[in-house]
Amino acid sequence: MKALLEALWERGRSAARGPWRHLWPAPLHERPRNRVYLRERMITLPLLAVVAAASFGWAYAGVRGDSAALRDSYAPALGGLADAQMSLRIADREAEHSLAAGESVRLSGIGKRYRTRTTRATQSLNQVSRSGALTTAERQELDVVSGLVVDYGTWIAFAQTNVGDPALRDAGLSYARSMLCSALAKGERSNDSHYPPCAAGPGGDGASDAVVDRISTLEDRLRARVGDRAELGAPVIAAGVVAALALGFLGCGLWRTQVFLRHRLRLPVSIPLLAAALPLLAVPFLTTDAVLAHRAQQRVVTTADALTHRTTPTVESTLDERPFDEPDPLLIASLDDDIADDLAGGRVSWLDGAAPWVAPAGVLCAALMYAALRGYRREYVLISRSGAAP
Repeated sequence: MKALLEALWERGRSAARGPWRHLWPAPLHERPRNRVYLRERMITLPLLAVVAAASFGWAYAGVRGDSAALRDSYAPALGGLADAQMSLRIADREAEHSLAAGESVRLSGIGKRYRTRTTRATQSLNQVSRSGALTTAERQELDVVSGLVVDYGTWIAFAQTNVGDPALRDAGLSYARSMLCSALAKGERSNDSHYPPCAAGPGGDGASDAVVDRISTLEDRLRARVGDRAELGAPVIAAGVVAALALGFLGCGLWRTQVFLRHRLRLPVSIPLLAAALPLLAVPFLTTDAVLAHRAQQRVVTTADALTHRTTPTVESTLDERPFDEPDPLLIASLDDDIADDLAGGRVSWLDGAAPWVAPAGVLCAALMYAALRGYRREYVLISRSGAAP
C-alpha cells in the first residue's frame, strides 16, 4: 500500500510538473536528459518570444497611437472649437459697439475686428470638421453650427441696414445674439462682463440650440474622449502584464539554456541565441518611451480643461489689441503650444516608427531561437546514435 501511494505521488508530481517545465526547466543537478531538455526549450523559448513581442508591441503601439491621435486630431479640434466660440463672442461685442454709433456705420461698416473674427470662426469650424476627431453625427452637428453662424451674420447685416431705425436695429441685434448664446437666468451675471453673457447650456438635442451651447456640447464630448485616450485602459494593462511575465520567463530561459549548453554540450556561448536575445536590450528604451508618452497625455488632459474652462474673450482679445506683448498663458494659441510641447517632449524621438516593428522582430527572434535549438538537438541526436552517452 505504501509503495502504491508513493507511485501515485510521483506520478502526480510528474503530471503537475509537465506544463511547468516548459516555463521553468529543471535545474542541472536533476540531470535532465539532453534531448528532452533541448526539445522543451525549442518549443518554449520561441513561444515566449512571440507572446512577449505580440503583447508588448500591441500595448506600446496603443500608447503611441493615443499620443498621435491627441496631437493630430483631438487637440487641434479642441483648440478650433474654443477659438470659434471666443471669436464669435468678440465679434458680437464689436458688432454691438459699431451699431451703437448710429448712421456712421452705414458708410464705414462694422469694425474690421468683426469681419476678421467671424471669418476666423468659420475657418476654425471648418478645420475642426476636417480634423477627424468628430463622429459622423458630430460633423453633422457642426454643419448646423456653421449654418447658424451664417444666419447670425445675416441678422447683423439686417441691423446694419436698418441702423437708422433703433427698433429694427435692436431687434436684428437681439435676434442675432439669441442665435449666438442662450440667455442667462434673471439675476445671473456673466463671468466676463465686457462680452455678451453666454452660459454653457445643453446644445444639439438638448434644450438650447444656440451656437455657443452646441459648441460647448461638442467640447465636452471631445474632452471626455481625450480623457479616455489618456487612460491606459484594462486591455493595455493586461497586455503589459502578460508582456512582463513573458519577457521575464524568456530572459531567464535564455540564460539557463546558455548555461545548459555550456555544461552539457561544451559550448562557451551560443551565438545564435545571443543574437536572438539582443532585441531584449530595446525593451527598457521602449518602456521609457511609453511612460513618457503616458505622462504627456495626462498633462494634455489638464491643458484641455483649461482650454475649455479658463479661456475668455477678454484674454483672447489681447492678441488683437497688443499683438507684440508677452502672450498670456491662457491664450488659446499658448495652450495649443503647451499641448504640442508636452506631446513632443513625451517621447524618445529616435524611436518614432518603431511600434509596428516590435511584433515582427519578436517573430524573427523566435525563428532564430527555434532554428538554433533544432540544430543543437539534431547534432546531439546524431552524436548519440554514433555511440555517445545520453
